[in-house]
Parts: sequence; C-alpha cells; structure tokens
Amino acid sequence: MKILQINASARPSGANSTRLADAVSARLLALHPGASIARRDLASDPHPPLDAAALGALFTPAEQRSAEQARRVALDDALIAEVQGADVIVLGVPMYNFGVSVQLKAWLDAIARAGVTFRYTENGPEGLLGGKKVYAALARGGIYRDTPADSQVPYLKTILGFLGLSDIDFIYAEGLNMGEARAAQGFAEAEAQIAAIA
Repeated sequence: MKILQINASARPSGANSTRLADAVSARLLALHPGASIARRDLASDPHPPLDAAALGALFTPAEQRSAEQARRVALDDALIAEVQGADVIVLGVPMYNFGVSVQLKAWLDAIARAGVTFRYTENGPEGLLGGKKVYAALARGGIYRDTPADSQVPYLKTILGFLGLSDIDFIYAEGLNMGEARAAQGFAEAEAQIAAIA
C-alpha cells in the first residue's frame, strides 16, 4: 500500500488538520506494516495557483512550450504522478472562512487535468483516478457538520468524485475554538473515528 498524505494548512507546524492527518496515516501504517508513505506539506512547499501563465502553459502543445512553461507544467505533473501512484490519499483539511485553504485549492487545481485525471465522454465527465481510498481529516473551530454552513464536504465530494475519487471517509474534529472542553471533545470524537478505521 502506498499512502499519500497532503497537509493543506497554511501553517507548516502546529496545525490541527495536520495532527489529524498524521493520526490517520499512523493508523493506516499500523494496519498495514508494509505500507509506504509520502507526505507533501503545502505550507512549507506551496504550489503556485492556477493563473494566466499556468493556463497558457497548459494549453500550449508540449513541443511548443517555452522553458518557463515547461517548468510550470512539470510542477503539476509531479503532483499528478504522486496521486496516480498512491493507493490511499490522506488529506489534512482546515476550514478557513467556511471553505478549503488556498493551499488545498491550488493542489486540487493542479491534479485536475483533462485527458489525464478526467475526461469528457458522450455520457458526460469520467474520473480517471478511481480505485483509491481517500480520508479527509477536517479540523474546524466551530460545529458545521451536516449544516448549511458546511461548504467543504459538498465541494470535496464534487471535485474528488469528478476525478474518480468517490470512496471518501470524512473525519471530523469540530468545536476546536469553542473552549478547552469542547476542543478536547472534538479531538476525542475524531480519534474515535480514526481508531475505527479497519
């Protein structure tokens, strides 16, 4: 088993979402002693956003790209190769202003490439990254699960499902900014979910 852990906090250390992702990965490694793990921290190694230059590079035929365009596409290629090579993906997902972090959005934009990780067919889009398990570890200051204010879970289900990553388990640590007792409860609830991973 090959595990890919994506830490999507803006903080390179001390992030609650990374704490959760680390716990998920530790559980998976305990269950599968022969597994390997690769970690990508999007705070210490940020990926550039999808901007005009990136779009220009992506839509330029490979043989016509400038050296700078080729380098930009190669950055996305590296992320795509990591995902393609993984059996399990662990996402550490903080909530910022009711959404995902810009770090995670940049990663998702990079791995979503027509003809590579998805394609359009006469029956509509088809994801090409199927057969992988995803664990999304959500760290939130308030309590949003199953409420209209939770835009993260619908978005992640949509974008990951679009890529063929539809086998997703969401792990929730909520109320982390609502006092020590509620934060402890939030972590305990997440830890119970993680312990139940089989």
